Amino acid sequence: MAGSKQLEQTSKSIDSSAHMITTARVPADKPVRIAFSLNDSPDDASPENFSLAFPELDQQLQPLPPCHDSKESMQVYKQHCKIAEEYNEVKKEIALLEERKKELIARLEQVEKESMDAAQLAKEYAELTEENRTLKLAQTQCVEQLEKLRIQYQKRQGSS
Repeated sequence: MAGSKQLEQTSKSIDSSAHMITTARVPADKPVRIAFSLNDSPDDASPENFSLAFPELDQQLQPLPPCHDSKESMQVYKQHCKIAEEYNEVKKEIALLEERKKELIARLEQVEKESMDAAQLAKEYAELTEENRTLKLAQTQCVEQLEKLRIQYQKRQGSS
């Protein structure tokens, strides 16, 4: 409640004077909404007040200061400001999407690496299984050959 009263006071200060903006401390968990109106701007507003309306925009994209005597000029300026705000939102969204894209690419690379590791392990397992089978066969043949040699040796011993 106290935060909203502070914001109301700040809002009233902004509405009543083009040159003076009162700031209020707002807790970090509360959203802050800044609004301004071009409808009732004082006649003494100078072009300098409009020159940096969107400092993050490139110079060629900055809204041009309106002619205060022309309602049409003020309307065009308002439209340009709205478009500039939308442009900033789109730029922010693009930045977030590019960051998400980087995260997804990194994740994909990790999954592909793990997949390649799994494929390599499967190949190695198959090779070791085949080698194990071959060694067991060789062992069986060696045991059979040893048994035959024992029998021959016993026959020689028995015949001597």
